[in-house]
Amino acid sequence: MTQTATLDAYGELIEPLTLKIQRLLPGPIDRVWAYLTESELRRQWLAAGAMEVKAGAPFTFTWRNNELSDPPGRTPEGFSAEHSLESRIIDLVPGRKLVIAWNQGEVSFDLEPAGDKVLLTIIHRRLPDATQLLNVSAGWHAHLDVLATKLGGKPQTASFWDGWTRLKAEYAKRLPAA
Repeated sequence: MTQTATLDAYGELIEPLTLKIQRLLPGPIDRVWAYLTESELRRQWLAAGAMEVKAGAPFTFTWRNNELSDPPGRTPEGFSAEHSLESRIIDLVPGRKLVIAWNQGEVSFDLEPAGDKVLLTIIHRRLPDATQLLNVSAGWHAHLDVLATKLGGKPQTASFWDGWTRLKAEYAKRLPAA
């Protein structure tokens, strides 16, 4: 059995307050890269925001999670219908790696071919505290569920927020720092 055949959909702590999550996605790699870098495609699973794909380029992510599923489910307390984050590209290898600033931390997206699939590895470094770790862990997991559904050509039938709420409770049990 290969490593990619045994992937767990859940993220793991690889350092204190650093989450690593992997997902085996339908390829090809250029298509997955487009879903990371093109605003119209990225908004369908994560956040909108035009991005000049070059190191140092600033951009803004804008989340509208209520648009990711129909129905969206119940929005958790403390979350708004829209949220934005000012960011910039720290590093990239076109088609393979994208590293972005995320508040005081950073997020790296690495793509590796795996036959007709693509292994996406996300590492979110330097989360500020355990509360944010839980929110981000559930968030990346829920957003990757949406991405996998989109890339698989299936309709999004699961409620985004209901899934996020369930995942947050599961991550609270799974992650030792939480």
